[in-house]
Amino acid sequence: MSQLQVSRINDSSGGVLAPISSVMRNRIINGAMVIDQRNAGASVTPANGVYTYTLDRWAGFATQASKYTVQQNAGSVTPPVGFVNYLGATSSSAYSVTSSDLFMLSQFIEGYNIADLGWGTANAKTVTLSFQVYSSLTGTFGGALLNSAQNRVYPFTYTISSANTWTSISVTIAGDTSGTWLKTNGVGIQVNFGLGAGSSNTNTAGAWTTSGYTASGAVSVVGTNGATFYITGVQLEVGTQATSFEYRQIGTEISLCQRYYEKSFDFPTAPTSANASGGSYGLFTTSGSAGGLTTAYMDGYVGYRVEKRAAPTVTVFDEAGNAGKCTRINPGILATSNQQWSYGSQASTGFTTTTTNGSNAGRFSFYWVSSAEL
Repeated sequence: MSQLQVSRINDSSGGVLAPISSVMRNRIINGAMVIDQRNAGASVTPANGVYTYTLDRWAGFATQASKYTVQQNAGSVTPPVGFVNYLGATSSSAYSVTSSDLFMLSQFIEGYNIADLGWGTANAKTVTLSFQVYSSLTGTFGGALLNSAQNRVYPFTYTISSANTWTSISVTIAGDTSGTWLKTNGVGIQVNFGLGAGSSNTNTAGAWTTSGYTASGAVSVVGTNGATFYITGVQLEVGTQATSFEYRQIGTEISLCQRYYEKSFDFPTAPTSANASGGSYGLFTTSGSAGGLTTAYMDGYVGYRVEKRAAPTVTVFDEAGNAGKCTRINPGILATSNQQWSYGSQASTGFTTTTTNGSNAGRFSFYWVSSAEL
């Protein structure tokens, strides 16, 4: 799923030096904020105390509800050169954070995708985090890198000097030689961008420590009503310098996102949309002998386009957009939504259905979403 990039550099005599290759240079997925499977560009308000997924792979966190919204291309400003999309966070009030408050945007990088960094060993590699940022506020902003246990933390700061102007930022971080860093399908690295935090959730920037989610002394975006924080071109790569943003073909980027979240709805359609396009279908049959069954039932299987990180959580929708329901269509009979649904097995490669529907045989339709987020 990653791309192989090969560069050839001419030496002074006109010869060609050895190729320089890069595989999976950017460990961030959807760093250009192009993919938004869940919301199709609609605004999202992060809930209280949970990670609320917004654009693909990007989650908003809030210890108080309704303090900010997240939307693809919020405010409709012109993106930085070379980009079409950005993630936009907008403050919904002028909220004064308490010591225990925390508001942030996060991406969780799977352990398999950072295993080569050697973090937690003497051979830990240095990385550079780079991005383009735009805010109605100026000053010192904060963020952090964390391990899965959230007990190894590197808070960082960066400066936005000009309001409402795209600013290129890069932060170089020496790899952590201590702690436990997962190298499996769990959380390898959590990347945070702070939007406001109290003293209990911050720590001093510039060194590895054992607590905190962002840097202390940073600007609080949620502290100003209508304040904006826009970001795109996020890249985390090995090395001491930021390189140009690694673009991937759209099919590759979608597939990377689908390892964590996939839907049967068409790409530009948000789940739960009534009468949406895209769907999966089964067929009711009637049996009076197999296992003593005398009612119509559907026994089917849906295979994923991309194998999931782990066995996911599946939600189905009928054609009216009702969760946990399906639609029955008999020949010559109008579709009937709100029909009974039950799951069979759920695995990383797909799921089965074992739905009964009384004695009413017919075509059985449903839409679905499957989430295996970290």
